[in-house]
Amino acid sequence: MTGLKDAKAAPDMSFGERIKAILIGSSGNLVEWYDFYVYAAFSLYFAKAFFPAGNQTAQLLNTAAIFAVGFLMRPIGAWLFGRMADRHGRRVSLTASVLLMCFGSAMIAVTPVYATIGVAAPVILLVARMIQGLSLGGEYGTSATYLSEMATSKHRGFYSSFQYVTLIGGQLTAMLVLIVLQTFVLTTAELEAWGWRIPFLIGALLALIAFVMRRDLVETDAFTRATRRDGSLAALMQHPREVAIVVGLTMGGTLAFYTYTTYMQKFLANTAGFSKGTATLVSASALFVYMLLQPVVGAISDKVGRRPVLITFGVLGTLCTVPLLSAIGDVRDPWEAFLLIVAGLCIVSCYTAINAVVKAELFPTSVRALGVGLPYALTVALFGGTAEWIALWLKQAGHETYFYWYVTGCIALSLVVYATMRDTRNDSEIDKSESG
Repeated sequence: MTGLKDAKAAPDMSFGERIKAILIGSSGNLVEWYDFYVYAAFSLYFAKAFFPAGNQTAQLLNTAAIFAVGFLMRPIGAWLFGRMADRHGRRVSLTASVLLMCFGSAMIAVTPVYATIGVAAPVILLVARMIQGLSLGGEYGTSATYLSEMATSKHRGFYSSFQYVTLIGGQLTAMLVLIVLQTFVLTTAELEAWGWRIPFLIGALLALIAFVMRRDLVETDAFTRATRRDGSLAALMQHPREVAIVVGLTMGGTLAFYTYTTYMQKFLANTAGFSKGTATLVSASALFVYMLLQPVVGAISDKVGRRPVLITFGVLGTLCTVPLLSAIGDVRDPWEAFLLIVAGLCIVSCYTAINAVVKAELFPTSVRALGVGLPYALTVALFGGTAEWIALWLKQAGHETYFYWYVTGCIALSLVVYATMRDTRNDSEIDKSESG
């Protein structure tokens, strides 16, 4: 831990320095999410390289299962890196997590296929995804904490929304790499044979660059001034209500997020019947609009409060999910598909833009990174990471519409939490730590 370059803390930072720190901190987040989502974006091409038997849905089901296993490692990563962040600093944790992601991406890039080494190929793929899941589990809680603590009180919703700008940016970058390779560089046969390795190599290189950038991050004022630095599970369990709130507010939001982002490309190709190229282009275009919405919704929450924005997501998500997903499944025009997906993502923005800052505002400095990261990671592993697998399993069983109602039910349960929780904009633990 002591090998990292010392950097000044945040109390005397200028506005420009604060913005620079937020951008550098969130840029590393973009790289981590790019590395993680390249797997989902390119699974249409490498699925049969690791799982050669069965039809397309069966192959995608196998790759989705490994995608879900990666999520099961996220709670461990959230505990490990959250503890590190609360004890040794946000900068140390952020730097270590991105380095681990580099290793996982490099593993996938060089792994031989099933035809070469047999069952060892999907086993290595599984191990690499577990490493990436470990890294990403630590990334979310620490980066959410870092951005929320670095932002000023009046604009915390706006600045912290850049976590999801970069998160979506990572997804979008993965999709754009796919579009470029699909359209201008490689044929479908070349992508399926070896071209799918290229984005993982790019991700490993970008992660190394992010590691160098993050070594010089300034530490947050909240952590520097903290008189108590714990980060233990015992300390976190002293805040059971806050932990329960994180689980409740995350459940519906994370399921809706993964439905309209990670799964949507496959949904368009496998259910609506679009070509792989068209499905990718429509999904990427919708993601771009979605990315631009995050700061807008974050700024709105600074004006009206966090709770009304979350309730908006809960109400609209409960009422509109089944009609929207049914319409997307039946659509045949790419523009109509784009507009329908954007409509769904507009609703989901009322969760994604502010969920990180809400969680950070719930916990004191001593357990903030762990409190934000661990219950979130557990919930995402159960609901977000399994979304694609459940959707594909229900489709294969002939009951695809059941998935639409499953998403609706989870959002409705989260709505109960939004309606009963306090508004953290007006009662923030971050402000208490800064004033006390």
